[in-house]
Amino acid sequence: MKTIGFIGLGLIGGSISKALKKSHPDYHILAFDNDRDNLAAALSEGVIDGVVADIRDEHFMHSDYLFLCTPVEFNLLYLEIVAPYIGEHTVVTDVGSVKGGIHQKAAELHLDHNFIGGHPMAGSEKSGYKASNERILENAYYIITPGVDTSLEKIGEFQSLVDDMGAIPIVLTPEEHDYITAGISHLPHIIASSLVNLVKNLDNEGEYMKTLAAGGFRDITRIASSSPVMWQHICLENQANISSVLDEYIRMLINIRCDIDEHSPDAIYNMFESSRNYRDSIDVFDNGPIKKDHTLYIDLADEAGGIATIATILAMEKISIKNIGIIHNREFEQGVLKVEFYDAESKDHGAALLRKRNYTIYER
Repeated sequence: MKTIGFIGLGLIGGSISKALKKSHPDYHILAFDNDRDNLAAALSEGVIDGVVADIRDEHFMHSDYLFLCTPVEFNLLYLEIVAPYIGEHTVVTDVGSVKGGIHQKAAELHLDHNFIGGHPMAGSEKSGYKASNERILENAYYIITPGVDTSLEKIGEFQSLVDDMGAIPIVLTPEEHDYITAGISHLPHIIASSLVNLVKNLDNEGEYMKTLAAGGFRDITRIASSSPVMWQHICLENQANISSVLDEYIRMLINIRCDIDEHSPDAIYNMFESSRNYRDSIDVFDNGPIKKDHTLYIDLADEAGGIATIATILAMEKISIKNIGIIHNREFEQGVLKVEFYDAESKDHGAALLRKRNYTIYER
């Protein structure tokens, strides 16, 4: 039986603990978190087996794995606190979105043989233990960045642990990780947040932009609802890489503005065609970093019980719904009700059931 320790039991810490408890009910999971409500909820749900009041507790420090699941800067502080107490065979790992700083800290603390950096490429715009879900990690890439002195045996065992969570392990160097995530994760969050702030500043007193914002705008700015503290830490820790990709993006925006100002139809068309083709090629891989959207759009009369009826039809066939909601702005979508499923099989089954009942269904 393995003992797994967690420092931080929020969205990712909670999701990892739930996934491990599901795959290994015999694992003894201990947790430390400053939010007592998180710990109480996890205990009551049977996700963890015990609470740690002092992170220097000997049993906690000699866990098989110790996960640091707090914002990047706090992970650095916790690593420094626990370093003198870590057991010889304990593997310390983190889930931060920046790897360079924590690897440097691990080297300074002579923990290279114990440390394996980790970054599950999964999450939500929500935060906290209440938002955690054992399925968040399913088929998500989980980047592993081993320390320079970490044994191949420890790396292999950690890869197996990631497999047990339902995730897909990929081994990178810290430098590769930080450059890649600056482009595909950190910059998009900056763009989403800046775009929301732009619309906020451009809107008038009637807030018509805010009222009409839906469809594409809501989709591309969803991540702007993420934790400001977490993203503040990420920007400060991965400054050089983010600055580099921002430079490239700003140059691209300037070129786009020039093409529009100069009425260059070919350049404008090529921009949209190139982005469409590349984006569509990402979707070819259903287990890729951008997952296929398993969504139906349904024409639905505005009458009492309409949504409940659809939910009941699906529930009777034990089809789980990931999300459901009314679309008020249909500029980009057909169908007034959006129903999102966890996988393609559920979506296809749901579509067939609803069509049999004469609902008009649209699929992406």
